[in-house]
Amino acid sequence: EDAIFLRKKITLLRAFSLLIGSMVGSGIFISPKGVLKNSGSVGFSLVIWFSCGLLSMFGALCYAELGTRITKSGGHYIYILETLGPLPSFLFLWAEFFAIRPANSAVVSLAFGRYLLEPFFAPCAAPVPAVKLVSLLGYYMVLTLNSWSVTWSARLQTALSVVKLLALALIIVPGMMLLAQGHTENFQDAFDRQSLVLDKLPLAFYAGMFAYSGWFQTSFVREELVKPERNIPLAVIVSVITVIVGYMLTNVSYYTVLGTQDVLASPAVAVSFVQRAFKSLISVVPVLVALSCFGTMNGGIFTFSRTLFVASREGQWPPLFSMIHIRRHTPLPAVMLMFPLVTAMVCIGDIYHLLNFFSFSRWLFIGLATLGLIVHRHRHPELHSPFQVPLFVPVSFTIICLFTVAMSFYSDPVNISIGCTMVLSGFPVYYLIIHKQMSDRCRNLFSISQDFLWTKLPSFFSTLSDYLTHKLQLLLEVVQQEIKTY
Repeated sequence: EDAIFLRKKITLLRAFSLLIGSMVGSGIFISPKGVLKNSGSVGFSLVIWFSCGLLSMFGALCYAELGTRITKSGGHYIYILETLGPLPSFLFLWAEFFAIRPANSAVVSLAFGRYLLEPFFAPCAAPVPAVKLVSLLGYYMVLTLNSWSVTWSARLQTALSVVKLLALALIIVPGMMLLAQGHTENFQDAFDRQSLVLDKLPLAFYAGMFAYSGWFQTSFVREELVKPERNIPLAVIVSVITVIVGYMLTNVSYYTVLGTQDVLASPAVAVSFVQRAFKSLISVVPVLVALSCFGTMNGGIFTFSRTLFVASREGQWPPLFSMIHIRRHTPLPAVMLMFPLVTAMVCIGDIYHLLNFFSFSRWLFIGLATLGLIVHRHRHPELHSPFQVPLFVPVSFTIICLFTVAMSFYSDPVNISIGCTMVLSGFPVYYLIIHKQMSDRCRNLFSISQDFLWTKLPSFFSTLSDYLTHKLQLLLEVVQQEIKTY
């Protein structure tokens, strides 16, 4: 009999776990190959890893300020809506649903399946159909959990955050031990300029930023956070610094043990690392990595469902997806909506093509969200936020994001053009459905149809079910009589 709403169940520890659990996932275990391939050398790849961490810190600080200025959940969507207006926010929602989120979830789930199966097929590669099947099973398990309970999803995220840090430690410690023993041969001529291709650098940044992606996750659940004005900045700063240090040490460990060609040839860098450095853990580390990916899937579903929930509440998405389960207090329809698209992308997609495909749209709209912070400050100078960053932080972050997005057209024109087309396809949908008000006749027709769906249709199916059940019973009686006669 109480009011139905999303409860404030995310404490500082759970917010920290959500950020760590979302950032430390498949990225650090699959992105080193993409960063090295597009940067050309070990030295430049480490520079890009650190630059991506610094850029992520800038973005996280901008989002922390937005989270204290705008009190609604929804992340990128609500920030763009409140600062730049309904059209760009709907375009983000359109691209997020049809491109960004399903491709991102597919990448993480494919990494989960690959690492989970690697120990069973080593030294051979795991069969692709088996990887995709296990990936889907893992995704469906997370989907079920998020439909069942917010509390248990948050508890799982906290537990898996510890597992993620343990997985990083098992890679960092042996690598640092070998480095201390003088194994520096893989760092000779680290900054080889001959292998540097400038037009590929945006793709290297995409791979690195994918590994750090997740620093914005608390903005999606702002209304469910306990003491958000204090906990958002604190959780963001501590978690991003932790991840930057962990990622830099992990990459140094990779390059200490594996050469450039080994990293480029490996389908699963962490498995190759363990095979070379720490054979006694050959069956442990891949499982820990798979659990890390599992936690990232959990965090992604947990937060994206809130975007659909808020968009429905704002009138830019069907009202069904603003509904909450009356007993479990989970946004069940919003959680289940991604099921078919992620399934399709896992079945037909490849990790690195999917990564470039969704990165264009994601970083375009993140740049627009931080641009919105600058606009919001200009429009509301009287609003004093409890947390405020220097102006050069959102300005520099926005410029870098938009410049990287523009440069990526030269680096991978096919996948980037597909992502751009996906964004632009939202224009006619917005003007035909969202912007244009329906006529009274259409409204009446819609209300009549809705009345039929919710009142007449269930009674029709109930009558039909009773009729079919009765006929089936008569048929069974006739069959039994025939059997007795025979």
